[in-house]
Amino acid sequence: MNNPSALLNGKLLIELKTVTAMMEIYCRAHHKHQHKDGLCEQCQQLLMVAETKLDRCPYGEEKPACNRCPIHCYKPEPKQQMKAVMRYSGPRMLLPHPILSIRHLLHERKAVPDKPTAGASNRAKRLGK
Repeated sequence: MNNPSALLNGKLLIELKTVTAMMEIYCRAHHKHQHKDGLCEQCQQLLMVAETKLDRCPYGEEKPACNRCPIHCYKPEPKQQMKAVMRYSGPRMLLPHPILSIRHLLHERKAVPDKPTAGASNRAKRLGK
């Protein structure tokens, strides 16, 4: 499987950077055995799930914040894990990542777009569907 992070751009890439920063904060505080790039194996796997979900989001570049999205694309276990990461890391993001934090807070306030059009996902555009 290709690494979706290498294929994301624009708003989706910024969202991936935000999620990555949150995962690093969470992992550093909760997991003792860290991998050389800052994430343990469990957190790396969750980040890969997040990358895939961003790549395949039906809204594409117009993606709403996940907590406001009417489409629930995460399975229950990764969804709970991601909620725990966001709940812990969100308040701790402002000092180490002020710009990402403010962008994320503004993004959460945006209105949820109407039903996504077919082929709007990053993956569909990349594959020419």
